[in-house]
Amino acid sequence: MRHTHGSIEVICGSMFSGKTDELIRRLIRATIARQKVQVFKPAIDVRYAVEKVTSHAGADFDAVPIERSAEIKSRLEPDTTVVGIDEAQFMDDGIIEVAQQLAERGVRVLVAGLDMDFRGEPFGPMPVLMSMAERVDKLHAICMVCGDEASRTQRLVNGKPARYDDPVVIVGASELYEARCRIHHEVPR
Repeated sequence: MRHTHGSIEVICGSMFSGKTDELIRRLIRATIARQKVQVFKPAIDVRYAVEKVTSHAGADFDAVPIERSAEIKSRLEPDTTVVGIDEAQFMDDGIIEVAQQLAERGVRVLVAGLDMDFRGEPFGPMPVLMSMAERVDKLHAICMVCGDEASRTQRLVNGKPARYDDPVVIVGASELYEARCRIHHEVPR
């Protein structure tokens, strides 16, 4: 499990697809392999715990909340060989350069985030991170309408689909969002 060169791995998909669980699984494996791990998350994500990445299923891992991606470089410890970044869709575009620089320095960079926003459109820096990555894993949830595989995140406002012109970033969990398949994902204009 030792890595000899840097890389970027992206774990993406809709909400409730298990992205953070998979990130935590990889972080735990790196820790077992005695690799120095540091994890960062956007400070905006305070759904479960401020200084942890936490999955909807309840798994968690210590993390440093940051306001800007540039903070990763200033808070990175010299012996760190694995960097985890959760909810990367909320990061500024500087995360692209930070991930690239870390990988070029020999760091294994694990990135988890939504690949699409509630509209079904590419979300923040995720598309670029996905294109630069050595590995991309797209996870799927279960559609809350039909039970098929879900690849989209449905935002709900008072139980109805959010409108296209609603704000893109609203942090929430099952009280605001559902996983949906392509057919049952609705975004009224």
